[in-house]
Amino acid sequence: MAPIIRIEEIARYVGQEATLRGWLQLKTGKGKLQFLRVRDGAGIIQAVIFQGNVSAEVFEAARRLPLESSLIVTGVVKADPRAPGVPGGYELDVRDLKVIQESAEYPIGPKEHGVEFLMDNRHLWLRSNRQWAILRTRATIVKAMRDWLDDNGFVLVDTPILTPAAAEGTTTLFQTDFHGEPAFLAQTGQLYNEANIFAFGRVYCFGPTFRAEKSKTRRHLQEFWMVEPEIAFCKLEELLEIEEQYISYIVQTTLAERAAELKFLERDTTHLAKVIPPFPRISYDEAVERINAAAAQGAVVPPNDEPLPPLAWGGDFGAPHETFIASQFDKPVFVHHYPSAIKAFYMEPEPGRSQVCRSADLLAPEGYGEIIGGSERMSDPEVLLAAIDRHGLPRRPYEWYVDLRRYGSVSHSGFGLGVERTVSWICGLDHIRETIAFPRMLNRLTP
Repeated sequence: MAPIIRIEEIARYVGQEATLRGWLQLKTGKGKLQFLRVRDGAGIIQAVIFQGNVSAEVFEAARRLPLESSLIVTGVVKADPRAPGVPGGYELDVRDLKVIQESAEYPIGPKEHGVEFLMDNRHLWLRSNRQWAILRTRATIVKAMRDWLDDNGFVLVDTPILTPAAAEGTTTLFQTDFHGEPAFLAQTGQLYNEANIFAFGRVYCFGPTFRAEKSKTRRHLQEFWMVEPEIAFCKLEELLEIEEQYISYIVQTTLAERAAELKFLERDTTHLAKVIPPFPRISYDEAVERINAAAAQGAVVPPNDEPLPPLAWGGDFGAPHETFIASQFDKPVFVHHYPSAIKAFYMEPEPGRSQVCRSADLLAPEGYGEIIGGSERMSDPEVLLAAIDRHGLPRRPYEWYVDLRRYGSVSHSGFGLGVERTVSWICGLDHIRETIAFPRMLNRLTP
């Protein structure tokens, strides 16, 4: 009996007979030869059927087999540097084939399809080579995110998805009914993480978050995943050092472990290879100066060469501003000390300059925008209460949060890293919709 293997193990079986279980992805044939591209979830390989090596029934079954039929195929593994697939360089010289199910006519063919059609058939589009490569890369990115934190003293503590109050603004919340009381889908687990650090020192949560903002840009989803570390006894300066070590580990691990998938995606990894600490850092003030100087000279921003708009101090960055700033550097860049008015209420003000806060965003190169947002958090209860009042938030839902500053308060900091934006950047994707199996966008709730 030939051993049943997965395609990712194929190199270990050169010269031996092996059995694969999977689906027919593509088929071509000429005369006495049939070429079957077989996918098993772990890889893709070409199975070659020579009429003289199999029974007449097997050859005929292979010849008429529809795309996406499920099958079991047995043959001799051969090394051939020209052979397509992932991993490439191997093919299966078939000796037997068993059809599990002949597929109905598959709606997604080799021809070009519109994006809306593909999104309507997302449950099937996931089977394509491109989506397979992206989501395998995502899995490695997520594992790297967790591995680094687990290996550096962070404890995973899950935080609620249903919350009684906003964390970062009431206009971007999905409201639901919690037994007669209003509740909201969480924008972040951060506030609860701040409670957790007083028990564990270093913590992180990892899960889905929800933003109801009516945005249709290539960077926005309504439901997305974030990893959010929080650290006790941590100032902004130390936080940035942690962030750059963290993102560098994620990128370099993905380059090492998903080289085949990134090559398949035709990702130019030149910029990614440079993602090694230290990262450049500029203040918000300097960023605004650079933007306005370039705008005055008629600078344009890729990919559409739109004019770079000027930015008054105190305004938030738009996508063109982020793209321009990141383009000035060959690594991700920290922009720090944003105006307090455009950031969340809980961010620690800069001593002696209360109109700015001890915050920093990490902007990715190549126009991928903000991938990390972080800050030092307020540690004084009275300062926090004043900020809650200033933002027009009700005190009652935040009483427990203020309590954290009354019982052993310390300087503490944290950040949120968006999984989908990170995947989009590392894979070099044009739109965030491909970074998650079933995206939830402004006008899409299905499939």
